[in-house]
Amino acid sequence: MPTIRQLQLGKNGLTEDFICNLKHHFDKTKNVKISVLKSCCRDREELKKINEEIIQKLGNHYTSRIIGYTITVKKWRREMREDIAEQDINP
Repeated sequence: MPTIRQLQLGKNGLTEDFICNLKHHFDKTKNVKISVLKSCCRDREELKKINEEIIQKLGNHYTSRIIGYTITVKKWRREMREDIAEQDINP
């Protein structure tokens, strides 16, 4: 049974250390839950921007889902977001 790792995103926001820590968690598991704390944001639009930034920094092998103020990120073996890669090429 696969385990789900959990991280918290706090007042420092998205930093390089947070992204490196997130990538490190994906060495051992395929699913990570990120709890967005009140000190980070309480606006749904800002939460969506944070989610997009996380996925862009991770790459095309990752997908995410927002449930409440929790972002669930999943790693896939193949590229799941080919349309995003095409948008980057053809703006």
